[in-house]
Amino acid sequence: MRLKGIIAYDGTRYVGYQVQPNGNSIQAELEKALKKMTKGIALKVYSAGRTDSGVHARGQVIHFDYPVAIKPENALRALNSLLPTDIRVVALKAVRDDFNAQYHSQKKRYRYQMNTATIQDPFTRLYMWHHPYHTKIEPMREALEVIVGEHDFTSFCSTKTDKENKVRTVYRSDIEEISPDRFDFVFEGNGFLYNMIRILVGTSVQIGDGLRTVETMAEILKAKDRNAGGPTAPAHGLFLERVWYPEEVENVSLDTDME
Repeated sequence: MRLKGIIAYDGTRYVGYQVQPNGNSIQAELEKALKKMTKGIALKVYSAGRTDSGVHARGQVIHFDYPVAIKPENALRALNSLLPTDIRVVALKAVRDDFNAQYHSQKKRYRYQMNTATIQDPFTRLYMWHHPYHTKIEPMREALEVIVGEHDFTSFCSTKTDKENKVRTVYRSDIEEISPDRFDFVFEGNGFLYNMIRILVGTSVQIGDGLRTVETMAEILKAKDRNAGGPTAPAHGLFLERVWYPEEVENVSLDTDME
């Protein structure tokens, strides 16, 4: 049976979601736990997207095929008992056999957290970019309006990407003021390129700091050249917050005779 999970994780200790030869990953920990549950059967876990090293998630979506019928609540309890405490499965449900966490996703939301206090809070240092300057929000907000819609985001994509098509649609690009010393960038779109959000944040902060003008955002977008864009913001402020799917691909009828 195919199961869809929503997982949350602190990405600090990991090289990203995907299995990598240079360190431990979220995917590796999930597959290790499942191998214990199935008494040695190796299962592959697929995700809605590959978060980078140090990036966190509150609403990453996964799917995997379990070899026997099992009640989702039992599988959820077993997985959480076997996973490290910085990875949690927060929901698990049976879905159609053709459900795909990556290809069926319609929209994703990412949140990037920033703190501008003079002194860094030791309790948020792993989850917010500490930028102790009087960064102005309104110029950044105005600049981010430019990227809403369908555009070629080559200027805001790492040159290490394996994607040839750089066209993506952004539905929302905004800043939420959480407190006098904290604001969050919020992006929603049909997909995001490698480092796209972190480069958008890094460029926006240069505008907020007065190092670039609001008008340069449109110029950078039009240039289709990574060298025209700003720096890549640190990974630890970024969270994958939510992924949306069409209702029809998640519906499934469950048999009651399960473990």
